[in-house]
Amino acid sequence: MRKRYKILIIIFAAILVVIGYKKYFFSFDSLGQGIYFKGPVESPTGKYTANSYYKNYGGAPGGANVWVEITSNEMNKISTIYYGDGKSNFEMEWRDENTIYIRNDEGPEYPESDRSIELEIGKEIYDERGRACDSWIMKGDYEICYQN
Repeated sequence: MRKRYKILIIIFAAILVVIGYKKYFFSFDSLGQGIYFKGPVESPTGKYTANSYYKNYGGAPGGANVWVEITSNEMNKISTIYYGDGKSNFEMEWRDENTIYIRNDEGPEYPESDRSIELEIGKEIYDERGRACDSWIMKGDYEICYQN
């Protein structure tokens, strides 16, 4: 009987470790390969380039997740700044050298679908599910993390 309790405690502890790891050690690197969607969209002086990707989920009735990667052309560094459920209206537009507007919605008739946001490069990111906002290893990559 004691052996059974020890095994149950070990299994329970292992489950907690896996849940904690997924929550606090998340990075966008775990997204894997996506299908090229839109871009490249260069910032006004060419300092940054934005590209977007998507990955289908859920089979035939499912949808797609979309993310935006920013390449710093000066440092040749790529970072993901946006991740969310893909909507039918998607576009990227630079507001200035360090600010990009990402439109991701179904149109004005569906205001609850709007996942659009303006982000300052190097300071702000958006993760619809909030995993990046909770991640300990990503805390140094941004100052403000938005989630839905």
